[in-house]
Amino acid sequence: MKGMNAVTGRAISGVDHLSQSVGRILTTPLGSCIQRRSFGSELPDLIDAPTNGATRIRLYAAAATALMRWEPRLTVTRVQLVAGADEAFAGHQLVDIEGWTDERDEPVSLRVPVSNGVGA
Repeated sequence: MKGMNAVTGRAISGVDHLSQSVGRILTTPLGSCIQRRSFGSELPDLIDAPTNGATRIRLYAAAATALMRWEPRLTVTRVQLVAGADEAFAGHQLVDIEGWTDERDEPVSLRVPVSNGVGA
């Protein structure tokens, strides 16, 4: 599938387009799109929740559920929350997504930054 890069306006396709779409899905709060209220995920609501086992499980479930519903090109096999270690992502949480693309049936690994007020 082809699309447009949300930052540069240039054409993108393949894993780049998939990564951008995954980021948009995970960082869009449910109910925020006027014409499609069910689009997005619960991740933005979990940003300021306590970092404990229950919240992590809710985060994994929210990510997997949203991606299964809104990204048919991706079959999710793993979701993991990691803290940003390098300077570019210091203080941010990152969601690592692993799975298979349905377009080419190949493994894919994506990293999506999620933090309050920051989209992908």
